[in-house]
Amino acid sequence: MKYFLIIAVFCTTYLLAQELKVVADSFNTDQEKGISTFEGNVNIVKKNDELNASKVTIYTDDKNQPTKFVAQDNVSFKILTKEGAKYRGTAGKVIYLPVKNEYYFYRNVYLQQIDDTKEIRGDEVVLNVVTGKAHAKGLKEEPVIMIFNIADDIKKDEK
Repeated sequence: MKYFLIIAVFCTTYLLAQELKVVADSFNTDQEKGISTFEGNVNIVKKNDELNASKVTIYTDDKNQPTKFVAQDNVSFKILTKEGAKYRGTAGKVIYLPVKNEYYFYRNVYLQQIDDTKEIRGDEVVLNVVTGKAHAKGLKEEPVIMIFNIADDIKKDEK
């Protein structure tokens, strides 16, 4: 079997009253410290959200509730905001804070709002899934790039 499936205690918590499913090639945990590490083809699914990476570390509180997710290397994701906006993209590192409902994307970030055809490229992007608000920073030598598709209503004269 290629994947080692782990559904730990924290994976079935009431985090937004939804099941959290984690699939990975390997799993290590330190319950005293509240740290679980998943490595190799990590796939995390929670309702309409999906996170993929080479390594994901999940931090939990004393009640085994997830407080922070850190995804590293080959990170890709799909996110649905509370207002229904759909995002997908890639980054070098992603941190998700469930209490704040915020994703922090770092290094070579590409974030695309699918239903509105907007794209953001930068070195640091923050997305709040409740408010749908995002902000970005560019690299020291590279600006933030945002691309909009604008409908052109002007018709050319036909001759």
